[in-house]
Amino acid sequence: MAESLSGTIERVTFHNPETGFAVLRVLVKGQRHLVTVVGQLPRVVAGEFLEAAGKWIEDRDHGKQFQAETLRTVAPSTAEGIEKYLGSGLIKGIGPHYAHRIVQVFGERTLQIIDESPAFLAEIKGIGPRRIQEIRQSWQQQKAVRAIMVFLHSHGVGTARATRIYKTYGDKALELVKENPYRLANDIWGVGFQTADSLAQRLGIDRQSPLRARAALRHILSESADEGHCCFPEAQVIARAGQLTGIEQKTLEEAAKTLVEEKEAVRDDAMPDGPWLYLRKLYYAEIDIAGSLRALLQGNHPLPRIDLEAALGWVEKRMGISLAASQRDAIRQATSKKVLIITGGPGVGKTTLVRGILEIFRAKKRECVLCAPTGRAAKRLAELTGQEAKTIHRLLEYDASGPKRDRERPLQGDLFIVDEMSMVDTLLMHHLLKALPSSACLILVGDVDQLPSVGPGLVLADIIASGAIPVVRLTEVFRQAQESGIVQAAHRVNQGQMPQKQLLVGQDSDPVRHTGQERNPILRTDFYIIEVDQPEVIIARIVALIQERIPARFQLDPFGDIQVLTPMNRSELGVRNLNVKLQEILNPYQEEQPEIARFGTTFRPGDKVLQTVNNYDREVFNGDIGRVHKIDEENQELTVVFEGRNVVYDFEDLDELSLAYALTIHKSQGSEYPAVIIPLHTQHYLLLQRNLLYTGITRGKKLVVLVGSRKALQLAVSRQDTRKRCTGLAWRLGFKSEPRP
Repeated sequence: MAESLSGTIERVTFHNPETGFAVLRVLVKGQRHLVTVVGQLPRVVAGEFLEAAGKWIEDRDHGKQFQAETLRTVAPSTAEGIEKYLGSGLIKGIGPHYAHRIVQVFGERTLQIIDESPAFLAEIKGIGPRRIQEIRQSWQQQKAVRAIMVFLHSHGVGTARATRIYKTYGDKALELVKENPYRLANDIWGVGFQTADSLAQRLGIDRQSPLRARAALRHILSESADEGHCCFPEAQVIARAGQLTGIEQKTLEEAAKTLVEEKEAVRDDAMPDGPWLYLRKLYYAEIDIAGSLRALLQGNHPLPRIDLEAALGWVEKRMGISLAASQRDAIRQATSKKVLIITGGPGVGKTTLVRGILEIFRAKKRECVLCAPTGRAAKRLAELTGQEAKTIHRLLEYDASGPKRDRERPLQGDLFIVDEMSMVDTLLMHHLLKALPSSACLILVGDVDQLPSVGPGLVLADIIASGAIPVVRLTEVFRQAQESGIVQAAHRVNQGQMPQKQLLVGQDSDPVRHTGQERNPILRTDFYIIEVDQPEVIIARIVALIQERIPARFQLDPFGDIQVLTPMNRSELGVRNLNVKLQEILNPYQEEQPEIARFGTTFRPGDKVLQTVNNYDREVFNGDIGRVHKIDEENQELTVVFEGRNVVYDFEDLDELSLAYALTIHKSQGSEYPAVIIPLHTQHYLLLQRNLLYTGITRGKKLVVLVGSRKALQLAVSRQDTRKRCTGLAWRLGFKSEPRP
């Protein structure tokens, strides 16, 4: 027979909103000491009154605790419980200070006052109309969010994103979700098809229903876009959806027709090996990119006629250099072609070439606009050219509704240069081209051998493959760059060769192992390999490099200058585990400072963090890196500084952030760091590929250290990425290249 227990929740030791699992410290009526209660609740706040049914157990690690089969909480009724409840940060605008003052005045009627007559709070000194409005809105939101949480929890679904559901759907949230739970997968970032499908099954939706079939097809198309594809063979989309759901093929084929009829998807029968299915926005983006590039090629070049040989001589004298033959040819093309691609690896003079082109255009009083996909890339471009550069998003004036610049309100300029072009995906390229004036010329600069864009498409490679746009390939590594171990290593890796043996650092000159008493060799290169086989030792080496060796020998800052890049998220040497380890070392818990745990991550002031999704309202974008400035528990806000700009997050939006002491190599694209450390191990087997290692090495500016096993390095060097992205851009531009199978 189940035992019962009731009391006041004094402390929430742990609560996972995804599963509902909670560990609570409870003061039971008539007892002096707190007891531990474990069970499941959609939401729990200190100060609430708890009723539990279950049994007492003796846990091997944590001792005696009450294991609850059922838990129920109700709002506190005592003044002491209400003060703790409000002081927990539940309501924006009420922290421990105001909770105490409000309860002193209204006592046990406090919650009733807040719910029914919040205007009475004006009696409390320091609470004015603005704070009252904030409290009123937060209280109403909390009531609505709790109702959503209870609904989701009762149907076995995690409640972590209940606030986002409410913010998206408002007061009609429950009604809309009950009507079509699959809309969650479309509308709520962080909610996938499996979660929505689980809820749908519990609500009694037929497993063979057309509604479920359409949702499954949308999911497969969205999943393929996440994998980098713009389109996918219709037969494979249907087959994948069938494997996922067990829905009959005929039902899925009808659902595909419906998606096309309702203009959620497009079927393209014209491309070879069709039909191909596209998400609508990706289909029209490809069409528009091809059309815009063709249109841009037409018309007069914005430069007047010039004596090119004289201009080349003038550029060399002005810049104090001698241009290589390939660079002179590129400048000739830039002064005559409306669209040009410049591609090549590190050290081949891409930046010098861009500077030379800019000198000529500026000398002729032409307006030049520079941009790049990420803030770091734009900042580096500006530093190298001496001219302002913006991210593409900021150039296009993105906000929550999309870009403000388009054909009706085009950008102003004669020359547009886009750097780090390999990062630009199909949708971003589409919007950029829509905003370019037809009179301008466009130069795309990038390394086609690097990893492709995180978003769907293979824009740079497809444009080159089409043969429709002039391309300058720079291959000569200049003398100064030849002296860089980083550049040498990158080019050898790109050619499928192991880094030269003289770059390998043996035990005697390992920059990690030396202490002050040992022989301390002069480091003559900027590229090192530390051979270690065991994952735990690799982590220890990385920690030592960041804490001691690199700051001491290279005078680099562990936070601002050193970046750990790893091939994948999971595994002992993945991003998640490394971030936890490095946070413990570089920014440990301090009792006097607040910290906030959300969505499986604990954030502290000073933490290095990464924005993981585009947020146009906050003007922060996927890949931006910042530092946590402060945590405001009273207003439930966390402030991050990005490039000198404060950006405020509600606690419930912290799934947009992750720790950034370690990043995946994919996430580092477009960025450059003074020092890069890359762990390599066979744990990363699936992602050990040449373009990934090449991209990681080329992120380092002054120093690159590989820490790991020789076997993993050999695998990465020898393996080409054979996975192809399904796109139609090359075919649309050239009408001769087939979509990538």
